[in-house]
Amino acid sequence: MKKLEFSITIDASPERVWEIIIGKDTYSLWTAPFAEGSTVETDWKKGSKALFGDGKGNGMVSKIVESIPGKFLSIKHLGELKNGVEDPTTYQGEEWGEALENYTLKEVDGKTLWIVNMDMNEKYAQYMEDTWPLALAKVKELAEKS
Repeated sequence: MKKLEFSITIDASPERVWEIIIGKDTYSLWTAPFAEGSTVETDWKKGSKALFGDGKGNGMVSKIVESIPGKFLSIKHLGELKNGVEDPTTYQGEEWGEALENYTLKEVDGKTLWIVNMDMNEKYAQYMEDTWPLALAKVKELAEKS
């Protein structure tokens, strides 16, 4: 498992950035670089299940490990959603070992520093390194727009 980190500074409050990240109307916009039409089913509360989908019935089965609005979100990826069926043991046929994806929001000089830390299967690391900067830029665009 490879550890990845991405970050961006956004000219908006941490609360505004949080709203964009988890927002019902904005989630699919900023996650489109990963999968056009992406979806999420969760209440974003600590201990809750989360189903991250590609809009075609496939995706990831996860759990919200921690959720502190405007500050920190930790997601544990447990397994795969394939054709709408949950398989909590593998992702795309491979063991993931309960990978974590953490979002930290810090206020710095009136702006927000958003840091993403994640455990990633080596096979998908390059894809994430290519795609996360696009997703971060979209959150920045959405948060700074209003």
